[in-house]
Amino acid sequence: MPTTPAYAAPSARAALGPFTVERREPRPHDVLIDILYCGVCHSDIHQARDEWGGATFPMVPGHEIVGKVSRVGSAVTTFKAGDTVGVGCFVDSCRECPQCLQGEEQYCDQGMVDTYNSHDRDGQPTYGGYSTRITVDSKYVLRIPEGIPLERAAPLLCAGITTYSPLRRFGLKAGDALAVVGLGGLGHMAVKLGKALGAEVTVLSTSPSKREGALALGATHFAATSDKATFKTLANKFDFVLDTVSAPHDYNAYLRLLKTDGTMILVGAPEAPTPVAAFSLIGRRRRLVGSLIGGIRETQEMLDFCAKHQVASDVEVIPIQHINDAYERMLKGDVRYRFVVDTASLNAK
Repeated sequence: MPTTPAYAAPSARAALGPFTVERREPRPHDVLIDILYCGVCHSDIHQARDEWGGATFPMVPGHEIVGKVSRVGSAVTTFKAGDTVGVGCFVDSCRECPQCLQGEEQYCDQGMVDTYNSHDRDGQPTYGGYSTRITVDSKYVLRIPEGIPLERAAPLLCAGITTYSPLRRFGLKAGDALAVVGLGGLGHMAVKLGKALGAEVTVLSTSPSKREGALALGATHFAATSDKATFKTLANKFDFVLDTVSAPHDYNAYLRLLKTDGTMILVGAPEAPTPVAAFSLIGRRRRLVGSLIGGIRETQEMLDFCAKHQVASDVEVIPIQHINDAYERMLKGDVRYRFVVDTASLNAK
């Protein structure tokens, strides 16, 4: 088996450090990928610190992977050595349930095989993109279109599809009023994608200092939710509210910003349950929905859309040796807007 240097969390809340993983030799349908960049998602922190429960260690995080194909299995016809490819949040699924057959592998009845902190069909642990190589079945590999800088493409494989999928699924259209709650890794992609889809975008943030950044990303309006008058001023104004925040907050306050028949979409994942009052919904026939990521087909659609509309993530590229500091900075909101690991740093002496 090929071995690859990596960075792993040895236990919950422990600092990440050097590690070595074995990648399987390509089977007939596999692709061996030399990883170039890996985005750092907030869920990496949740998982590495076992904040959602069920974590297994040692853990190599990372599910926003961009690299070059090194080798392909004998039955692979869709990729060849040298192709620029990506791997997102999952690397397998049952392939037989209604969701898988409809291209919605992320909702697999048997559970998708996560890129890390999971187990493959052979029962072996999966290790993510904080490493230099990965072997993946070609059905779960994505083609990175030309025109997107590779380091800026990596976060599209989670932050991009997490925001694109529900905007498409629930029917955002040109001219709609979209409120984006939170301006981090997910929120900044929601602003860019919402604008590209023709919506009028308003950013809602607790931090007034984010106004300039929101407008620079393409938002038409900004409102600070630290000012309680904001919720009265913006009541019944939006067709959609896309909530990207993972810290506990009052969903009811944001539901009341929706027009009649408006939709609030949850993509953030707070640790604690949040009460929802019936009258926040029934008074204007509002909807509260959730969304995870997207299937392979839709993720490829998103990548092609981003290339066409020149949408990419705003990133700060770091060496892997700075990953623990990056986690702390993320928790403070001190990144504009996504860290990306240059995996060449894993070979540094």
